[in-house]
Amino acid sequence: MPHPLTNQPPDAPLPRWVRWGLGVAAVTATLGVFALYQRPDFLLTLADQLWACF
Repeated sequence: MPHPLTNQPPDAPLPRWVRWGLGVAAVTATLGVFALYQRPDFLLTLADQLWACF
Protein backbone atom coordinates (compact mmCIF):
# COMPACT_ATOMS: atom_id res chain seq x y z
CA MET A 1 0.00 0.00 0.00
CA PRO A 2 1.54 3.39 -0.96
CA HIS A 3 2.32 6.09 1.58
CA PRO A 4 -0.63 8.56 1.66
CA LEU A 5 1.51 11.72 1.39
CA THR A 6 4.15 10.67 -1.11
CA ASN A 7 2.39 7.92 -3.08
CA GLN A 8 5.49 5.72 -2.64
CA PRO A 9 5.91 2.30 -1.03
CA PRO A 10 6.16 2.47 2.78
CA ASP A 11 9.82 1.38 2.85
CA ALA A 12 10.94 4.03 0.33
CA PRO A 13 13.01 6.95 1.69
CA LEU A 14 11.36 10.34 2.06
CA PRO A 15 11.72 12.72 -0.87
CA ARG A 16 14.57 15.20 -0.70
CA TRP A 17 12.28 18.22 -0.25
CA VAL A 18 10.58 16.59 2.76
CA ARG A 19 13.91 15.79 4.43
CA TRP A 20 15.14 19.32 3.67
CA GLY A 21 11.95 20.85 5.09
CA LEU A 22 12.21 18.78 8.27
CA GLY A 23 15.81 19.86 8.69
CA VAL A 24 14.92 23.53 8.26
CA ALA A 25 12.08 23.16 10.78
CA ALA A 26 14.41 21.50 13.32
CA VAL A 27 17.08 24.21 12.94
CA THR A 28 14.46 26.97 13.21
CA ALA A 29 12.99 25.45 16.37
CA THR A 30 16.46 25.05 17.89
CA LEU A 31 17.39 28.66 17.14
CA GLY A 32 14.06 29.85 18.57
CA VAL A 33 14.64 27.99 21.83
CA PHE A 34 18.21 29.30 22.00
CA ALA A 35 16.94 32.87 21.51
CA LEU A 36 14.41 32.46 24.33
CA TYR A 37 17.08 31.22 26.71
CA GLN A 38 19.04 34.42 26.15
CA ARG A 39 16.27 36.34 27.93
CA PRO A 40 16.52 36.07 31.74
CA ASP A 41 12.90 37.15 32.25
CA PHE A 42 11.75 34.19 30.14
CA LEU A 43 13.82 31.81 32.23
CA LEU A 44 12.37 33.20 35.45
CA THR A 45 8.81 32.92 34.11
CA LEU A 46 9.47 29.36 32.95
CA ALA A 47 10.91 28.39 36.33
CA ASP A 48 7.92 29.94 38.14
CA GLN A 49 5.44 28.09 35.93
CA LEU A 50 7.29 24.79 36.38
CA TRP A 51 7.44 25.29 40.16
CA ALA A 52 3.69 26.05 40.23
CA CYS A 53 3.01 22.53 38.94
CA PHE A 54 4.26 21.10 42.25
